[in-house]
Amino acid sequence: MRFLLAALSLVLLISYSLADKSNAFAEIEENEFAEFDFEDEGDEFSQTKEDEDDSFVETVNEDDAEEGLVDEDTGNEFSHLTDPEEFENFSDKSEVNINEDSEEFTNERPVKSKSKNSVPTLQYANIPIHLRSNWGNYYLEILMIIGIVVYFLNFFTGKSRNQKIANQWFNSHINLLESQFSLVGDDGAQNIEDIQEPMNKDSENVFTFWCSGRICCEGMLVELKLLKRQDLVGVIANAIKPAYDQLHIRVDMNDDDMENFIFAIASKKSSLKLSKEIYDINTYCPERKAADKFNIPGSYFIFSEVHEVASSMMDPKLIALFNKYPNVIETIHFSDQYSGPKPTEDQQPMELPKGKKVLIFVFNLIDVTQTGLEETEPLLQMVFHYISKVKKFKLSKEAKAKSDKNRSKVAENHWRSIHAAKAEKAAEERERKRRELKERIKEIEDPEKQKRMEEKENKREKKKMAPKMKQLKVKAM
Repeated sequence: MRFLLAALSLVLLISYSLADKSNAFAEIEENEFAEFDFEDEGDEFSQTKEDEDDSFVETVNEDDAEEGLVDEDTGNEFSHLTDPEEFENFSDKSEVNINEDSEEFTNERPVKSKSKNSVPTLQYANIPIHLRSNWGNYYLEILMIIGIVVYFLNFFTGKSRNQKIANQWFNSHINLLESQFSLVGDDGAQNIEDIQEPMNKDSENVFTFWCSGRICCEGMLVELKLLKRQDLVGVIANAIKPAYDQLHIRVDMNDDDMENFIFAIASKKSSLKLSKEIYDINTYCPERKAADKFNIPGSYFIFSEVHEVASSMMDPKLIALFNKYPNVIETIHFSDQYSGPKPTEDQQPMELPKGKKVLIFVFNLIDVTQTGLEETEPLLQMVFHYISKVKKFKLSKEAKAKSDKNRSKVAENHWRSIHAAKAEKAAEERERKRRELKERIKEIEDPEKQKRMEEKENKREKKKMAPKMKQLKVKAM
């Protein structure tokens, strides 16, 4: 029994040894690069590198210990850091830290060293003082913000102020207007059913409304031109040079209810503007005469095409208003040839402007309080008075003949100027064509042909400049 156990154990040992050998041979066969053993060579290379690094560190430590400087050979790559021309305010006593750079050469702990030519420390700008303690540096921004705030405050206050003045004036005179016109508030363009507000707001300082439905006139346009209180620049300008709110009234008369005449009375400043800028006054009666003989206070001038018109229009009622309201009446202008401002020289119309028969009144609103606006009612009554007066006024035969002659003369001068302008334009066109023809002749390359063309053109010009002779035939006796 013991023999069997011993034999069995021997067999097992032999089988295990054979299995280990077969596994070893299998691993060698599977590994094709088993004959190349890199572990030993790597170990030798790493060992060699460690020896070199150790020797390099020892060399550096010995040099530092003796001289206190880093060897120049090991720092060639960083030599620009020690160049004094690379930096401003370079100091020889500054320290150089090459901890990070030295790690490229060794895995050991970096060696700290000092050199005479080292990189200076970086200088940073001082942090500014906090805003709360330095308001003086922002005075421009503060002034700008204050200006913007003041501008908008003035805009809203001035806008509401103008609206209030316009409403007060309209409410104070609505009863008088409705007694003279059947419709107050029509703008002349939209239907009566579409009217919501009787007064139109054209801008923040201009308010208009239209009145219609009265005999002898097509309608009356009332325009309130107030000061630009919403504009801060305008407020400053008015403070330097005072101005007034104005009331403009324009009455369009029917063609059969007004004679052909032109009359105007205006203050000194407005009279200069009328004589230079308004077409009908500049054309028919540019001469202005002082109104002293009518005992009117202030400096006023009269424009009148016919003398009897001025005497008739300056009645006692108007003179009384001049005395009662000094400096309130700015302009009174009656015309049957009103066409607005005078056109410039480069905008001359080809046809004679067709004038309209209008009555224009301009009043200064000196007092814009509630009481002051209510006291301007006599000015409106004067407007209605002159509507009726102009309808009844008739020119004498001599004045009417003079008026018609003036209009015929103006029409003749206009057509003459138009003809002269056309002739000048035609002459310019002919000259342009002549220059073009001469240029084409100069461009001809053949000299003989060029010479013939020049002779032909010269003959044509001489024939054109020669006086024209008419041939008369005389019968024999």
